[in-house]
Amino acid sequence: MEQLLLVYPTFLLMFVRMASFILTVPLFSYRTIPATHKMGLAVALSVVAVTTINAPTMELNNMYFMLILKECMVGLMIGLIAYIMIMAIQIAGGLIDFQMGFAIANVIDPQTGAQSPLLGQYLYVFALLFLLSTNGHHLLIDGIYYSYQVIGVQELFFSIGSEVFVMHVIKTFSTMFLVAVQMSLPIVGSLLLVDVALGIVARTVPQLNIFVVGFPLKIMVTFILLIVVMASFFLVMQGIFEEMLKAMRGLIAILGGV
Repeated sequence: MEQLLLVYPTFLLMFVRMASFILTVPLFSYRTIPATHKMGLAVALSVVAVTTINAPTMELNNMYFMLILKECMVGLMIGLIAYIMIMAIQIAGGLIDFQMGFAIANVIDPQTGAQSPLLGQYLYVFALLFLLSTNGHHLLIDGIYYSYQVIGVQELFFSIGSEVFVMHVIKTFSTMFLVAVQMSLPIVGSLLLVDVALGIVARTVPQLNIFVVGFPLKIMVTFILLIVVMASFFLVMQGIFEEMLKAMRGLIAILGGV
């Protein structure tokens, strides 16, 4: 009983970081997953972490509340940096939607409760299924487990205001937008050529109502192109997952001062 009381403060700190990570990381933070299942997963992973990592025993003192806040911030930031990278898929879908005329038809994202692009949500569901099929969720758990080895639960301070931290976040944002543009460029470029062709037809055949013909034509071309480039999309998604894990590892190393 006495040994359990010594481990309990350390377990609570690990649980706070794990629960904060699950609340923001892709896949695990889905709103359709019951909160009891999320907390149960956080407790199970925290038990594994506290029994396998040689963390020092701690006491409930005046600094313990500050350590809880620190653990919450660390978990949220690690999960958020992963969520930022995978949002490149929805941004790419939004760019395609805008070009094909689906920008006015948004759907409710079940994860955030906000409106999201139609094709963006379609591709995002495929990305999550692909993440599960490649055991990417195991790598996400491995990432938060690795953070306990770099950022000790007993350490109160971490380098959140350093220049390296700011540059890493900016680089992650720029990589996300770059990947989104590269992912949507084949379809967006092809639709631009369709717009040019429709413009030429409108000038040569003024009697033709180009707005009636152009909208279904662009939708049909987009669906055909999606069938053609879907395999390439999965290759890009694999690269996004790799960048996501690199961003997580880089952030953990920066916060841990490595």
